[in-house]
Amino acid sequence: MRILVQRAGPSAVHSQGTEIGRIESGLVLLIGIASEDGQEQAAALADKVANLRIFADQAGKMNLSLLDIGGSALLISQFTLYANTNRGRRPSFVEAAPPEVAEPLFEFFAEQLELKGIPIQSGRFGANMQVEILNDGPVTILLEQD
Repeated sequence: MRILVQRAGPSAVHSQGTEIGRIESGLVLLIGIASEDGQEQAAALADKVANLRIFADQAGKMNLSLLDIGGSALLISQFTLYANTNRGRRPSFVEAAPPEVAEPLFEFFAEQLELKGIPIQSGRFGANMQVEILNDGPVTILLEQD
């Protein structure tokens, strides 16, 4: 499982011309799920995301977590995080989980964040979406859990 974490200000996701999710501050999470991923990986990454200390404290040091600041998370399914571009010019996505595997795991990850007290907004799984991200910092971190 891979999550591209972006510390963000106001960010939103739209699908078919309609806003379907918005946060004012927190994290935008682009979430890729591999075929072999399961609930163990999702739970571990939810804990990591909730407690990742990438927000500034009063001294300006990255010492605070999403939980510490009371921030929100905007979750976007992103199978393209598993693009393999080693051969040719057209990416292969064979490592990405099929929708019937990935969608329940995406929902499980969202539930795990909510259980930790993180307010979430989400894109629409499998939909064509337009994501507006105001990357703060910029801070972008790739998390992986095998």
